[in-house]
Amino acid sequence: MDETETWETVCRVCGHDDADVFWADGWPTAEICSCCGNESDVGDDSVAGLRNYRGYWVGQGAPWQSPRAERKHRSQGWDLLRQLANIPEQWR
Repeated sequence: MDETETWETVCRVCGHDDADVFWADGWPTAEICSCCGNESDVGDDSVAGLRNYRGYWVGQGAPWQSPRAERKHRSQGWDLLRQLANIPEQWR
């Protein structure tokens, strides 16, 4: 990565950070979050869209998209509120 590039590895919807790049230099990468299932630029291109997707996801019990990722993170003491705190302020 050169110094002028900005990579977003934190999901704008749920705050999950597994080092996947969701946005690279302002452009979506079509990466799908293993936690909430959002694809970059589908539900996370506006704050209103994020809040709607996040509210729906949390309202459904915050289910994990990937059972494998869920087992890994839950075994490490996963905490939804701690993860949501990872969301950058401009996307809350």
